[in-house]
Amino acid sequence: MKKWLTGLSIASSMLVLGACDGGDDSGEDTGNAENQQESQEQTASGSGEKGGEGQQQEMPEPDMEGVPDVVAEVNGEEVTKDEFKQSYEGQFQQAAMQQQMSGQKVDQDELKKQVANGMVSQELLTQETENRGIEAPEDEVNKTLDDIVKKNQMKSQDEFFAAMEEQGMKKDEVMSQLETQVKMDKLIAEETGEIEPSDDELQKIYDQQKEQMSQMQGEEGGGEMPSFEEVKPQLKEQVIMQKQGEAAQKLAGELKEKSDVKVNL
Repeated sequence: MKKWLTGLSIASSMLVLGACDGGDDSGEDTGNAENQQESQEQTASGSGEKGGEGQQQEMPEPDMEGVPDVVAEVNGEEVTKDEFKQSYEGQFQQAAMQQQMSGQKVDQDELKKQVANGMVSQELLTQETENRGIEAPEDEVNKTLDDIVKKNQMKSQDEFFAAMEEQGMKKDEVMSQLETQVKMDKLIAEETGEIEPSDDELQKIYDQQKEQMSQMQGEEGGGEMPSFEEVKPQLKEQVIMQKQGEAAQKLAGELKEKSDVKVNL
């Protein structure tokens, strides 16, 4: 349930924004963040079986040693250690799951920098929504909440809030994040305008994914790829999320250049 925001258009790319300072991330993976996270979770759930022949790697623990009380300052606003810890632990869990399968040790110092930069970018975008006077009406926030409830296959908002309470998030905190998210969606929509992927664009992605699946089948076996028409809605959503993520990265970079930002890691 901690990944509840991945059902939204922009939030799934927020922490990936940290990579835009690294220079190697073109943003192409941003739109597929939800699929990547689900894949990582599925991979982790099967890691115990694959480790049967040898000793399964022990899950590493997130190292918060040396993290300052104020991780970053963005135009006078602080990103605190507690805020950073919550975000970092979620990202670290995904990286640790991959480590169990690949055997490649998580570079926690690098991951911390990426998460911190992502949080800086998120704060910059949040501040920009305020600067532009973007609002989040109650009906729009409720619609966003209903979408999340549906994506998580829950029966009601109350069931969702109860699940979030179990994860340590109170209702008012959830609603505050939703309001921020609605504003963020509007901000990026102002940057991108209406996004309508062409059939040729979707077909190209489909062909790439089909080729990747074919290669995997050759190595491990597996089922057939669904037809283009069957997966077209998912491909469209993927392209839209990717372009929104790229726009968020670009805007955050522009805002950072003219802002007072200090990262203390």
